[in-house]
Amino acid sequence: MRAFTNGRTSDTPSELWVVEHDPVFTQGQAGRTEHLLAPGDIPVVQTDRGGQVTYHGPGQLVVYVLLSLREAGLGVRALVSTLEQAVIDLLDGLGIVAHARPEAPGVYVGEAKIAALGLRVRRGYSYHGLALNVDLDLEPFSRINPCGYAGMPVTRLRDLGVDLGMDACAERLVAALAARLGYAVEAADDTLPTSLCLPDSRSTPDH
Repeated sequence: MRAFTNGRTSDTPSELWVVEHDPVFTQGQAGRTEHLLAPGDIPVVQTDRGGQVTYHGPGQLVVYVLLSLREAGLGVRALVSTLEQAVIDLLDGLGIVAHARPEAPGVYVGEAKIAALGLRVRRGYSYHGLALNVDLDLEPFSRINPCGYAGMPVTRLRDLGVDLGMDACAERLVAALAARLGYAVEAADDTLPTSLCLPDSRSTPDH
């Protein structure tokens, strides 16, 4: 992500990278060690995104948002809100009522967090992104204070009665992100997870 961001120019199309990680805790730039309660055998990786500590693992859909903020006509706060709303749109389409919390970025169903956000902006370009809990093991979240909040409950689509495979969920989330950002989407290949291009033939975003 850093190499892509450092090397891109005004002619470089923005991209969404859709991935699924092996078990890992990631600690943001301002992360405090006291929020790592008992990581055990799961590695802890320092990152240059904002925010505190979170968990990634199989069954969680991660989308890295490699976007030109100037092209999209967004500031950082507006980008965070747009990403949150795209997840809320996806969940609404699945019959789940969700919301954002201004004091704690992410998406929540009731009091439980279902999607986390963490971004870095450099030279007017964003990287890192969001993580949506689809069908992952939630136990590792008990080993941390998720996003720096002690005792924060965490949920997943499976526990909300949604049986949706990772590829189908990825397709829906990418479509929701593209709609909110105002882009057309071109897949880099025929499989997911994959790199997804937001080409220059984008429509005008409605923010």
